[in-house]
Amino acid sequence: MTVRKLPGAIALGLTLGMRCCAPAVAQDTPQAAVAPSSPAPAPAPETEDWAVHAQATFVTQGVFGFRSPYEGPNSLAPSQVKETFDATLYAGVRPWSGAELWINPEIDQGFGLSNTLGAAGFPSAEAYKVGKSSPYLRLQRLFFRQTIDLGGEAQAVAGAANQLAGTQTANRLVLTVGKLGVGDVFDTNRYAHDPRGDFLNWSVVDAGSFDYAADAWGYSYGVAAEWYQGPWTLRFGAFNLSKVPNGETLESDFSQYQLVGEIEHRHSIAGHPGTIRVTLFRNRGNFSRFDDPVALAQATGGPVDPTLTRRRMTRPGGDINIQQEVNDTLGLFARAGLTDGAIEPYDFTDIDRTAAIGGALKGKSWGRADDTIGFAAVVNGISKAHERYLNAGGIGVLVGDGKLPHPGPEMIAEAYYDWQPLKGVNVTFDYQFIANPAYNRDRGPANVLALRLHGAF
Repeated sequence: MTVRKLPGAIALGLTLGMRCCAPAVAQDTPQAAVAPSSPAPAPAPETEDWAVHAQATFVTQGVFGFRSPYEGPNSLAPSQVKETFDATLYAGVRPWSGAELWINPEIDQGFGLSNTLGAAGFPSAEAYKVGKSSPYLRLQRLFFRQTIDLGGEAQAVAGAANQLAGTQTANRLVLTVGKLGVGDVFDTNRYAHDPRGDFLNWSVVDAGSFDYAADAWGYSYGVAAEWYQGPWTLRFGAFNLSKVPNGETLESDFSQYQLVGEIEHRHSIAGHPGTIRVTLFRNRGNFSRFDDPVALAQATGGPVDPTLTRRRMTRPGGDINIQQEVNDTLGLFARAGLTDGAIEPYDFTDIDRTAAIGGALKGKSWGRADDTIGFAAVVNGISKAHERYLNAGGIGVLVGDGKLPHPGPEMIAEAYYDWQPLKGVNVTFDYQFIANPAYNRDRGPANVLALRLHGAF
């Protein structure tokens, strides 16, 4: 996930559509007048054969001064302000019943704080790992989806970005293939998964230990299958890793790949819906164990360089993801994840274990039903081998202060207020507190403020 900045202008972007993973909601349709003695027929659901949506998001984010006795190549620098901007087009067509073809070209610009470096739970998921001062066009998604109805209750599907309005049955099979984000299908959460609409921190919008396959912009080529049956859903996917860790180019032949599976159960507590998801992944490619480049550097007197010790191996991991509606205004979420901390992460961030909790409160009680307050806390950790690697001067995907003599957990709190002055226009004020950035007790804590402007239709 990445953010680019748009110089100067408060470029309030028109954002078409809602996030692709948002739950479908049936829309009210007025019924035709009928004689009092005749039952009113159920309105026919709307069905779209094509749709065009768009979105634009501008984020300016700054960090105050903090204790920083030393810095390394991947350190978060104190006292700085950066901006990012992106505008996305969502164009879709239905070639036949149950099928959808979507394309998402996007314009990006800007930089994350310290060029998106310095904290494993990086404070803006709108900042990509590739920053540029001039706007550039990139094709982020191009995918085909086929839904096969298997029976059960008919459900209306609302039209949104990357989703055509129509109907589907409760029991169904969904196949998706092409270029997309792994997070479009896996590890979704109603309250914490959209940096354009809810939280900004990387380790809040996704499980920090979920090292999902992606290029530097967060997308991959692959295929995913979903089977919905009653309250259960099973998902399986296969995706290309990048050619080198955190790289801009994806493997073209699946020689380095990720297999990911997920089981989901939907339930109701006191009439309020909730969901539990368990996600497992297996990355296969050329990785290095953290202790290997450290030992090589000690033996040769050279730098700690994992490119010299990478070989074919597997890195597994998993997480649990919970969302629960408490009432019509309050929803809660929690995530916890763990991965093999002896092996370097590949495409996401430097987190071996994570735990997050938070919620979102709608503003109905103070007369602002479309406004939202969000709150979250997350603790990220790394293995002892990972600590030794960073202390020896090793560089990670996002972190690396040159040394780590006093390691500690990276602890983050985030709060936001999302104000909707007009339908489709959102203004968000966000605050984050980051203790021990990059797991370093010698640096920080960092206080980060952000303003997000988002438009969508």
